[in-house]
Amino acid sequence: MRATASYIIQCAILIYVTRKAVKRRKLDMRKDYEFRYLLGQELKDLPEGVQGSLKGSIYAKASNMGIREAKEFILKKKEEGVIDERTAKRLIDLLYKYSVYR
Repeated sequence: MRATASYIIQCAILIYVTRKAVKRRKLDMRKDYEFRYLLGQELKDLPEGVQGSLKGSIYAKASNMGIREAKEFILKKKEEGVIDERTAKRLIDLLYKYSVYR
């Protein structure tokens, strides 16, 4: 049985649509340095060891995994008592301000 040209085109379109990447909200890499500076300013009241760990984890999650994962991490740290409610809210606001779909 021979495949018609229209059938082949329909199959090619279906394959293209199913392989299309899903965009996720992640850190805007064009504003990378500004985000890291402001992140450090938000965390400057914490002890240095905790500050570095949080800064690295939040930045890595926001740039590689997505804003949702970084937000969940921040909320988890708030529940653990590492950061307070105000700091958590400001960090989440900062994440959304410096994020894009990519």
